[in-house]
Amino acid sequence: MRRRGILPLVLAAALLGGCGTAEPEPAPAPVGGAAALPGPVPADLALRPAPGTAPAAPVFTGALTDGTPLAAAELWAHRPVVLTFFTSWCTTCASRQAALSELARSYRDRVVFVGVAGADQADEVQDYLRAHRVDHPVVLDDQQTIWRSYAVREPPAVVLVAKGGALLRGWPGGLDASALDLRLRELVLAGPR
Repeated sequence: MRRRGILPLVLAAALLGGCGTAEPEPAPAPVGGAAALPGPVPADLALRPAPGTAPAAPVFTGALTDGTPLAAAELWAHRPVVLTFFTSWCTTCASRQAALSELARSYRDRVVFVGVAGADQADEVQDYLRAHRVDHPVVLDDQQTIWRSYAVREPPAVVLVAKGGALLRGWPGGLDASALDLRLRELVLAGPR
C-alpha cells in the first residue's frame, strides 16, 4: 500500500516541477534597424530641386540599432532625408516624438526619416523607440561623431537634406511636426500622402 501512495506523489512532483521550467520569452527584435529602412522610391515622386548654392551635407556612416551598417549618402541619393538628433533622456525629444513618428509614417518611402541617438545606451534607446512607436531607422552615435559633424551640441535638433545630398536647413532645438510638415510639402511636389 505504501508503494501506491508514493507513485502519485512522485508524478505530482514531476508535473509541478515542470511548470517552473518554461522557456524564457525571446527578447523583442530591435526597433529602428534594417526592417525600418524605406522601400523603393515611388515612381511618381516629384521633388523641388535644391538650390545650387546649398552646401553639401556631411556624409556619414553608422550602425543601426540592429547593427546593420547605414550610409546616409545611399539614402539621400534617391530621396530627401530628415535627420532627427535625440537622446532617450531628452524631455523635449520625448514630447515631440509621437508627432514626428506619425509624420515619418505619412511620408514613408518618399522622405526618409533617420534618428541619430547620441550619448545613450542601446537598451535605453530601444526603450525610448518602443515607448514612442518609432518605426524609422535609427543610428546609434554613442561617441557623437555624427552629432559633431552637424554641429549638434544638445538634443533635439532636426536637419533636412535634399535628394542628392544638399544641406537645406537645420534647426537647433528641434522643430515640431507641423512646421516640419510645411517644409516637406514645399520640397515634395507630388506623390501620395
